[in-house]
Amino acid sequence: MFYRDERLALFIDGANLYAAARALGFDIDYKLLRQEFMRRGKLLRAFYYTALLENDEYSPIRPLVDWLNYNGFSMVTKPAKEYTDSQGRRKVKGNMDIELTVDALELAPHVDHIVLFSGDGDFRPLIEALQRKGVRVSVVSTIRSQPPMISDDLRRQADNFIELDELKDVIGRPPREPREYDPAFQPATVDSEEP
Repeated sequence: MFYRDERLALFIDGANLYAAARALGFDIDYKLLRQEFMRRGKLLRAFYYTALLENDEYSPIRPLVDWLNYNGFSMVTKPAKEYTDSQGRRKVKGNMDIELTVDALELAPHVDHIVLFSGDGDFRPLIEALQRKGVRVSVVSTIRSQPPMISDDLRRQADNFIELDELKDVIGRPPREPREYDPAFQPATVDSEEP
C-alpha cells in the first residue's frame, strides 16, 4: 500500500532484479519503473547498485549505467572481481549489499517508505533496522519463478510484498537477446548466493 504524500526511495539491486525479470521472461523499462513509483508517492531518490568489470575495455552494462545516471537514478557502482572457480569456469563477484544497506540507513530519517528491489535474504536485518526507525519497507521480487527469487524470511519481514510479475504490464518490455552493446544486458553471474 502506498500513500500519495509519502516520501519514497527506491533501492535496486541491479543483478538481482535483472535475474528475477529474466526468470519471468521480460526486461525492465527503467523509465516506466521510475514513472510508476513517482505516481505512487513523492519519489525522492532511486538508487541502482551494480558491479562493473572495469578491466574489460567495454562493459556490456555500461550503456545502461550511463542511461540511468542521466535519467534520474543515483548510480552506485564498484569494480567486480573476476576469478576462476574449482571447475575452471570464469566467475564474477560483485556483491553490493553493504553499499545498499549503508545508503538505506543513512536515508531512513528523510523518507517514509523504502522500496527494495531484491529477493536476497541477506537484506532481512536491514528491513528490521529500517522498520525500527519508523520506515515502511516494500520488497519487489517474485515467487512465481522456478525456483522463487525471493527469500521467504525477507518476504515475511517486509511490510508489503510486490510481485514483480504483476508489474510486468506496467514496467516491462519484451526481452531482447543480449548483445555486446545491449543496454538491457546485465550479467547474472554476479555473486549468485541463495536469495
